[in-house]
Amino acid sequence: MKRLLLAAVALSVATAASAADMQARPYTKAPPAAVVAAYNWSGFYIGAMGGYGWDSGNSSGGFGGGTIGYNWQFPGSQFVFGIEVDAAGASIKDSLTADIGGGVLATEELKINSFGSVTGRAGFAMDAALIYAKGGFAWANRKDSVSVPGLGAFSDSQSHTGYTLGGGLEYLFTPNWSAKGEYMYTSLGSKTYNLGGDLFDSGTIDFHTIKVGVNYHFR
Repeated sequence: MKRLLLAAVALSVATAASAADMQARPYTKAPPAAVVAAYNWSGFYIGAMGGYGWDSGNSSGGFGGGTIGYNWQFPGSQFVFGIEVDAAGASIKDSLTADIGGGVLATEELKINSFGSVTGRAGFAMDAALIYAKGGFAWANRKDSVSVPGLGAFSDSQSHTGYTLGGGLEYLFTPNWSAKGEYMYTSLGSKTYNLGGDLFDSGTIDFHTIKVGVNYHFR
């Protein structure tokens, strides 16, 4: 019996010594989980927009139209680049009446009937919010009309081209739908108008627009 007890004690001591001699396993920290952006702006989109426009004179009025575009946002980046095309029907106009002699009153109306642009866009995304700047080619169709009692009415329409610059804020309120607010400045070159045989130079046409809109993003 004593021999069995001594053997058990010896075995316990040897096991403890062996465990003490074993080296502890090295501890390796798990790599941090990759951060994936909750929103990505890449892809095609279409939308509707409208707003208010005015120039440095007295022309002002509303407009409404549509937008189509494409965004690129690279994985892990907050920078968004894109191209956008828009067009709108408009009623940005001014009219004036003047005495052209002998009490004869002539009325002239200047009106932008439509306008649009093809622009590049660059922005900075903060998840669902996108702050952007844009600029590029712009065009507008403008009509000049003159009415003189007893002599008749004359009008001419011309298409002007130039550039536009501005920016805005867009917000994804669902994964597919966004709302935006935007300001743009547009400058267009001069054209010559023929009103009943009289030629008039329009001069440079500059106007400003504030627009709001909604876009649908294809995923």
